[in-house]
Formats: sequence, structure tokens, C-alpha cells
Amino acid sequence: MPRNLWSGLCLSSLLAVLSTVSGCISSQGILPKALRLNDAELLTDKPIDKAVRKMEWPRDRWWQAYGDPQLNAWVEMALADSPNLAVAAARLRQARTLAGVSESEHAPQVKYDAMVQRKHWPDDQYFYGPGMLADTTGWNATSSLGLSYDLDLWGRLHSHTERALSLAEVAATEERAAALELQNNVVAAYIQLALHHARLEIAEAELKQREQLLALARERLAIGLGTQLEISEAEAPLPEAHRRIDLIHEAIALTRNQLAALAGKGPGEGARLERPKLSLHGEPSLPSNLPLELLGRRPDVVARRWQVAAEARSIEVAKADFYPNVNLVAFFGSGSTTGEMLNFLTNANKLTYGIGPTLSLPVFDGGRRRGQLGAATAAYDMAVEQYNQTLVDALKSVSDHLIRLHSLHEQEIFVGHGLETAERRYRLAEEAYRRGLTDYRSVLEAQSELFEQQFLEQRVHAEHLTAQAGLWVALGGGVLTDDSGPAARQLDAHEISLHLPGRH
Repeated sequence: MPRNLWSGLCLSSLLAVLSTVSGCISSQGILPKALRLNDAELLTDKPIDKAVRKMEWPRDRWWQAYGDPQLNAWVEMALADSPNLAVAAARLRQARTLAGVSESEHAPQVKYDAMVQRKHWPDDQYFYGPGMLADTTGWNATSSLGLSYDLDLWGRLHSHTERALSLAEVAATEERAAALELQNNVVAAYIQLALHHARLEIAEAELKQREQLLALARERLAIGLGTQLEISEAEAPLPEAHRRIDLIHEAIALTRNQLAALAGKGPGEGARLERPKLSLHGEPSLPSNLPLELLGRRPDVVARRWQVAAEARSIEVAKADFYPNVNLVAFFGSGSTTGEMLNFLTNANKLTYGIGPTLSLPVFDGGRRRGQLGAATAAYDMAVEQYNQTLVDALKSVSDHLIRLHSLHEQEIFVGHGLETAERRYRLAEEAYRRGLTDYRSVLEAQSELFEQQFLEQRVHAEHLTAQAGLWVALGGGVLTDDSGPAARQLDAHEISLHLPGRH
């Protein structure tokens, strides 16, 4: 081909591409509106500011701080056998597989097609006309080895793959969030089991003391110091005391079933649980650089960050659809109309081939591409606002648990004083009754107050254990490191437009 002719063709092709680009459908005016909260400028309250700071985050196995080997074994068993965690793991595998499918689109696509059929040609003077194929039967066969390669000039495939990878990260962090929630649920149920056992111990002690008071009333009646009224008053609380014990046994059994279900086990496994032996010491503390470091520690916050990154890539994919798509296509094959069945494979004269670029240009689509871009930007705005809300909720959760822990610490002091007073009053009332200085009602009132204070002490202690677990969970529970999230630039809306040329 003459050099001038080849140069003319190249110039004409370039002008054609430029003219088509300038005439493509416009995406003008469709931009994201949501803005991320400035993490470093989020205000914190006094409980967070006054908390003891240290450079240490919750450990991976934060529940071991309770010092109960049975709890440690039960949480590990739940993490290994929980059906909910298995569902989250399967969702993660699905997301990673889909990311692999998206990555495969970057590679050249090669496929082979072949067709062999026995065909009879009719003798039709109007359609076929007279010819050598009229009223004949023979083999029709074709084969083709095709290759196509998307040049991805505008980054559509790259953005699509990045979106799939971000969604895989969303699934990964959601799996960690599910594990953290499971850990918290097991610990909370286990603490409730400990509280039920403490209640049972108090209720049994209450029943024993009431039975002792009944025996004492009968002794006083036998020696002429008591009355039948005292015996009746001593007998009256016993049926209710037995009923309370039965209710506590029911609560223990139900809590064991709950723990078994959380661990993916049958009720028989939970029935083997013994009385918990929990202990926890130390004041609540927070790591440094809160809330900034919280962004990379809590699985739900990290998941929302990856979701924002994924939706940002969706916008890039939608924008790329506004531009011409150029593919490189090649094929090599053969075909035959008559002859032997495999004649197309053995006859060199039947071979054919071709190679060249293909161009597809959106000229008019009734608003479909603008609608897709609008939906993508709306999804991005929703993801940003969900991220903002998740971050706000995360800080609220940390503050709530610190406030709760401080309050429970104060309550434990007050309850301790109240328990000492109730024990002293009960001892005095019992001694006065033995000496005949007071009636039986004073003993019952003092005894009831004592047991109420004992139960209140156990309940406040259980709430303290639960609140401390809640604080560890609010801080991420040690399941992530501070570099688990996407780069900050992936979340900025104004950078989305920088990936593609043309109008915005």
C-alpha cells in the first residue's frame, strides 16, 4: 500500500474516532452530592476525653480477660461451628469468586465454535432458482476459532474489577463483624448464666433461712414463747420461695439452650455447662487517637468504607459506558456446504481468517446510560451517608459504654454499703427475735431486704461484666488492624471524575 494512502487512512480513522467521541451521549450534571464526615474533627464527650488512654487495643481473644476456661472453650467452639458464621464465610467465598470472574475479563477471550448438519436443499425456482444445489442433500459444516480482546481504553473493566474487589473486602469485614457479634452474644449469655446461678444460690439460701426461722418459731411455741400466728407467718413465704427456685432453674436451662444454639450445637451440649467462674479486674481504658484509629478497627466501619470505595468504582464504570468501546477481534476457521461430513477440516481451500478492531459507539439510548450513572451516584451517596451514620453510631456506642461503666462502678460502691447495712440489720433483728425483744415481722423484713441487696449486688456485677464486653466490642474486639480499610482517596467523590477523559 502506498505510504500516502496509509497515512491518509490513519488520519481519517483518528478524525473519525475524535468526531464520534465529541458526539457521544453527555453525562453532564450527574455528580455525587454526599460528603464524608471529617473523622479527625469529630467531637468527643467527657467520658471519652477523660478515659485512661493507653497504646493498646482489645486482643483477638478479649473474652479471656474474664479468666474462665469454660467460657474460652465455648467461644472457640462457637466460632468453629456456628451456622451463621458459616453463611458469612460462604458469602465471602462467593464475593471473592465474583471478583475473580471480573478479573478474567481483562484477559483475551478465546473460544472455538463448530457446527455440522445434514441438509437437504429444495428444488424451488423462486427461492433458490435452478442450480447445482437444487434437490440435493449434503453436509453443511463450519468451524471457527475466535479471539477478542477489550482494549479498555476508558478503564471500564479496571473499575469493574476494583469494584468487585472492594465488595469482596466488604464481605470479609462483614464476616469479621459477624464473628465479633457472635463472640459478644456468647459472652453476654454466659454472663447471664452466671447471674442465674448466683440468683439460685441466693434463693436457696433464702429458702434455707426461712425454713430455719420456721423451725425456730415452732421451738418458741413449744416452750410457750411463741404463737401459732408466728408459725403461720413463717410458713407463708415458703411456697413462693420454692416457685422462685423453679423459675431460676428454668432460666438456667433456657440460657444453656441459647448458648448451645449460638455454638451450633444441640441442647444436650448446653446441659453440660457448669456454673461459670468469671472474674474481671481493672478500670475501663481507651486506646490513643480515638476516634481516628477507630476507623480501621471496627468491622462495621471498615465495611462501610469499602462499600463507599465500591460505589465510587460503580460511578467510573457507568461513566466509561458513555465513551466508544474498541475491541480487537480475530478469527480463524473453515466451512463447507457440500461434500463429506469432515471435509471442512481436511480441505485447505475451505480455510478463512480475519483480524481487526471493532468500534461500538453510543449515539442514542433513550436516557439509559444517564439513568445508570444517576443510579450509581445515588448509590454512592447512600454509601457515604451510611458510612457517616455508622461512624457516628460507633462513637456513640463507645461513649455509652464508658458512661455505663462509670455509673456501674459507682453503683457497686453504693450497693456494697447497702449490703453491709442489710446484713447488720438482719443479724440484729434475728438476735432481738431470739431474745423476745421484737416480733417475727421485723425478722422477715430484714431478711427480705438482705436478699434483695444480695441479688442487686450480683445483678450490678453482671451488668458491669456485660458493659466491659460491650466496650471491647465497640472498639472492634481486636479482629482488625488499623490498616484494614481502603485508602482515603478511594472515598473522595471529586476524584471519581479524574479517572476518565471527556465531559463530566
